[in-house]
Amino acid sequence: MEQPYHWYAVYTKSRSEKKLADRLTEKGIEAYVPLRKTLRQWSDRKKWVREPLISSYVFVNITASDYYEVLNTPGAVKYIWFSGHPAVIPSRQIETLKMLTGSDVEIESISGNIPPGTHVKVVFGPLRGLEGELVTHAGKNRVIVRIDHIDKVLMVTIGQQMLEKVSIGGNL
Repeated sequence: MEQPYHWYAVYTKSRSEKKLADRLTEKGIEAYVPLRKTLRQWSDRKKWVREPLISSYVFVNITASDYYEVLNTPGAVKYIWFSGHPAVIPSRQIETLKMLTGSDVEIESISGNIPPGTHVKVVFGPLRGLEGELVTHAGKNRVIVRIDHIDKVLMVTIGQQMLEKVSIGGNL
């Protein structure tokens, strides 16, 4: 019987996200590190670099038989656990991460829990179909997307004209 694949979050050694993902890929394990483009300044120059959106995390799509193979890879520290088990990250959230990092929008990752706001859906532009909550942060309207079990929230700056309210359970 074939085992099902699930996405898990793996905590990594500091600044080892890309290396771990490369090592896992070499082993035939699907690994994903959401990257964002950012401008870095050194004393002599500025340069655009791609850095992890969520530091110290790599997402892996594995079966139960790959569990220890991931942990035995240099750079992996542990799985993120929730309720006594490795936390399964819903596939739709990984697809949302891929959509966000594949677009040209301003994305910020923050720790902690932001109180729930108005549920909205993006109706225009490259992120059409993305759902999240509308919040105001640092004086700007932003849509937040929560990643289950890892206490991370992604904030995306999107104009309100591109959004519409979404009813949840029949309520607006």
